[in-house]
Formats: sequence, structure tokens, C-alpha cells
Amino acid sequence: MTEQLLQETTEDDIRIVTLNHGKTNSLNRDMLRRLGEIVAEADENPSPKGIVLTGEGRFFSSGFDLPMFLGFSELREAVEFFEFEEQVLTSLFACRKPVVAALNGHTAAGGLILAMAADYRIIKEHPKIKVGMSENKIGLPLSVAQHEVMRFGFDSNHRFRDVMFFSDMVDVFGAREKGLVDELAAEDMLMERARQVVSLWIDNPGRPFMRMKQMLRADTVQRIRRKLAEENWQAELKNFFRDEVRQTLEFVQASMK
Repeated sequence: MTEQLLQETTEDDIRIVTLNHGKTNSLNRDMLRRLGEIVAEADENPSPKGIVLTGEGRFFSSGFDLPMFLGFSELREAVEFFEFEEQVLTSLFACRKPVVAALNGHTAAGGLILAMAADYRIIKEHPKIKVGMSENKIGLPLSVAQHEVMRFGFDSNHRFRDVMFFSDMVDVFGAREKGLVDELAAEDMLMERARQVVSLWIDNPGRPFMRMKQMLRADTVQRIRRKLAEENWQAELKNFFRDEVRQTLEFVQASMK
């Protein structure tokens, strides 16, 4: 099952990971589990020299699997999932090798968080692709790691504010203007350019990239782990069981069928 949800290939010693779940590549536990394993393999071994994340079809990812969220019957289940999710997201953010997100299509909510954990984001230049966050509109605050990963990706609090609080979906040019992506690429160049960035960054004597990335992200990683250990972040997960939030999740789920 996991192999179908994440398609894996290796090109030029770069691991290509393609999200492949339903129409919108929504993220579930099996996908996150395998992604965590892929990151661990990259961290622990000389090969692969980096990771490229992309999606199948018209979506990179719409975010977390809504039926999974709606299936939480008690707070304990939500807490257990997010303890696991936070670990995987933090490990992806801290991966020692270059991670490039090659955004092939619509990227929203948890899909955008996943992309923001990467070192670099390239999006297919297409007028219909939309990018943005929806958590504020549907009543779900970000978790600790999600917040820190998103905030790290912006060059100012104002940009973070505008993206997170307005919750607008923007086109690829707006995404570049707001700092959600780093560059645009033609469809036939998207994956090639993603591989080029990985190779450009890692194929140097002694691989200094790895140490520089570690130092760049160390403070954020330490802050995530400290907050997860010391703060009562679990209390915020009660929102999943509010009637108005569940109704909104059900509406969004129905609209995506």
C-alpha cells in the first residue's frame, strides 16, 4: 500500500519521491511513515545525494487526508497522530541532504507545509495552478513544527501574517512574489531543474552544504523540540472535535470529490 502512495525512483543518485494518493495526493500516515524512512536513509548513508519531492497529476498535495482527520473519535487519537507527524516533519526539515520540492500542481494546506520544509521550491509555470494555506479559514491552528517550518520559510513576519491569516489561494506568480516558491519552470524542465539544484548544492568537495544547512536550521529544530517537550500543544487539537470545524472539514471533503 505504501509503495502505491509514494512512487520512488532514483535518477543521478537523487531520490525522486512522487506523492500519489487519490485525486489530490492528500497526506496520510502511511505516506508520512515512508517519507520519514526515506529521510533517515538519506541522512545515514552517502547515497542518495538528495531528495526531490513532487506529485502525480494536477496536484502536488491538497494537504492532510480529511477522512483521516474526521475519523478521529477522541483527543488521544489526534494527539498520537500529530506526535508522529511532528517527528516526520521535523526530520524532513532537518534532513542533512538537499531537499527540493518540484511543485507540479495545486499546493495547499499541509501540502504547502511539506513543501516549505524543503530547502528550495520550484513550481511549474501554469496559469491555473493555485498555492496557499487554508487552516485559518477551516478552524485549525498550526502545530508546533508546522508553525516553525512555515515561519522559517518567510523573510518577514508580515509575509507570514498575510499568507497565514488571509488564507488566500494565489497563482504561481503570486506564490513567487509572496515567497512561497523560489522559481518557476516550464513543465518539461521542472524535474530537470530540481535535480540540477540538488547536484549544484551537494556536488562539491567535502559536501560543505551539509554543515551549512545544519547550522542554518539548528535553532529552529531545537525550538521545535523544546516546544513539543515543554508546551501543552495537545490542547489545541480539541478544535478537531468542535462541531463547526467538523462541518467545515466535511464541506471541504465533499467539494473535492
